[in-house]
Amino acid sequence: MLEIDLGNIYKKRHAESRSLSAENFRGEKGQGGMATAETTLHQGCANSARELGQTWKLSPCLELPAGKTAAIMDNEGPGVIRHIWITLDPKWYRHVIVRMYWDGDQTPSVEAPVGDFLCNAWNTRQAILAQPINVNPSGGMNCYFPMPFRKHARITVENDSPVDLPHFFYTINYTLEPVDPDALYFHAQWRRRNPLQYGTDYLMIDGVKGQGQYVGTFMAWQQNNAGWWGEGEIKMFLDGDGQFPTICGTGTEDYFGGAWGFGGEDFSAPYLGFRQAVKKSGEVGARMTLYRFHLCDPVFFKQDLRVTMQAIGWRSEGRYLPLQDDIAAVVYWYQTLPHAPFPPLPGRNEREII
Repeated sequence: MLEIDLGNIYKKRHAESRSLSAENFRGEKGQGGMATAETTLHQGCANSARELGQTWKLSPCLELPAGKTAAIMDNEGPGVIRHIWITLDPKWYRHVIVRMYWDGDQTPSVEAPVGDFLCNAWNTRQAILAQPINVNPSGGMNCYFPMPFRKHARITVENDSPVDLPHFFYTINYTLEPVDPDALYFHAQWRRRNPLQYGTDYLMIDGVKGQGQYVGTFMAWQQNNAGWWGEGEIKMFLDGDGQFPTICGTGTEDYFGGAWGFGGEDFSAPYLGFRQAVKKSGEVGARMTLYRFHLCDPVFFKQDLRVTMQAIGWRSEGRYLPLQDDIAAVVYWYQTLPHAPFPPLPGRNEREII
């Protein structure tokens, strides 16, 4: 498995390209665009093509009924997922859950609301110009994290809402090719605390067992007090750390690559970003998103990992204020299998944005 960039894209490779979508949901060679009015995954599009017939965009998306789960990838390896594109109405961002399973594992290595997984939260579309995750108008969400698998890859999407989702669009581009023995498996997990308990740190991830590297953080943050909310420090506990971590940051905005409260400015850069979704930072009820991708500075661990973020503001007389904000996060990492099972995903009421 050779990583692809501008420095080696011209090289000959022992790989075959495949693409999964509602127009070729098995990704089979020479089988794209074959849907008919009887086999389409979306009857409305079949009606639009009634005068044209087969090959004329009869099945560009799937319908996802309330409470149902669809497998959008269920394919043998070895191979590498190179690109995932998804779009759906923002009101489903927290209600559609994406899960990924590698090599026949019965528990997911990825489990998150699709919006948060792709750096969009608060049921609001936001442009993201990061290298591994890119979101463009109007809600075209792209993931470029490479995801190797040796035997099998399975990706599902669940509509965990009481309302049918009429249009779920997706494409998964992957290669069939040998996978290096030292290749690790992609993982991502979502958590939320609403509100965070007074005087406690926000727990981003724990219970990770195995060898790997931490490669990214996305946070959706609502402040429930006025003023600056980002004095907290990120702490990364590696390989048996006890009370004190090996890695300790100096402030929330510092970890996300800014300084001095971001100066009130939004930015979206290849590795770091801060966006304001509702109200302005510093106002009660402000809702913000932040990301940092450790592509040039992964955090390596040999046996276990736990990561926390403090939520600190200011109170009278120059004293720190432990905040009770609404905080959710997706963390991204690679590790060996088997992985430790994730805690139960919070239910629909616990995920809901009100």
